[in-house]
Amino acid sequence: MTTVLELSDVSFVRNGRRILDGIDLEVGAGEHWALIGPNGAGKSTILSLCGALQHPTGGVVTVLWQRIGRVELQQLRRSIGHVNPRHPLTSALTIREVVLTGLTGTIELVPRWQPTGDELVRADGFIELLGLAGKTEQRWTTLSQGERGRTLIARALMTDPELLLLDEPSTGLDVAAREQLLDTLDAVRRAHPALASVLVTHHLEELPRSTTHAALIASGRLTAVGPASAVLTTTNVTACFAHPIEIEHRHGRWSARSHAPGTP
Repeated sequence: MTTVLELSDVSFVRNGRRILDGIDLEVGAGEHWALIGPNGAGKSTILSLCGALQHPTGGVVTVLWQRIGRVELQQLRRSIGHVNPRHPLTSALTIREVVLTGLTGTIELVPRWQPTGDELVRADGFIELLGLAGKTEQRWTTLSQGERGRTLIARALMTDPELLLLDEPSTGLDVAAREQLLDTLDAVRRAHPALASVLVTHHLEELPRSTTHAALIASGRLTAVGPASAVLTTTNVTACFAHPIEIEHRHGRWSARSHAPGTP
């Protein structure tokens, strides 16, 4: 297995508060990880370290064979596909234009920059893969939340990343839009078998079928790490969330429900 991401004994302190402590995580090419835990557990902080957005306070973070602290972060970030549903774009770019900003690593189009013919073809190919064919000229300001999410995944793929990071990609989606997004993620992973990914969520229902591994985190520490089928169990999830939660795995998808005393 080729390791594309490794966190070794990582800690992170902010304003005197220890956010992460003793984090060990290794992600290989073609693996699709879910990072799950309650609000405030440290999930987004781990993702920011994986995305080379900040340095650890202690320990070692190695992303795409580059150690954070010994590499120019802006250059490294161009090799990572980072999907943030809170993308701060406010102007009325088209879907194609938003996807093309993945090449420049900017929110807006760069003045006087022009994509090549091959880059336009690639952009339209990703737009089609993400189920947005025929909508390339629709404006960001008119898109649904689900269409925006799929546009941002296409944008992240433009640099042919070996690592894709997804920060709660189902945020704000209704059930139909969520299911369409998860089906799309499965399609992306099939089309790019060497791609590794880390998806942050606190809802097991938001995990795609293609999820291979999982890590549970509570109070800044990983409580269970490994293959998804071994980690996402009633015992482990109950311990992570400090509440009795019954886990079910059917047809490749997970679900969770309270199993507190008196619950039918």
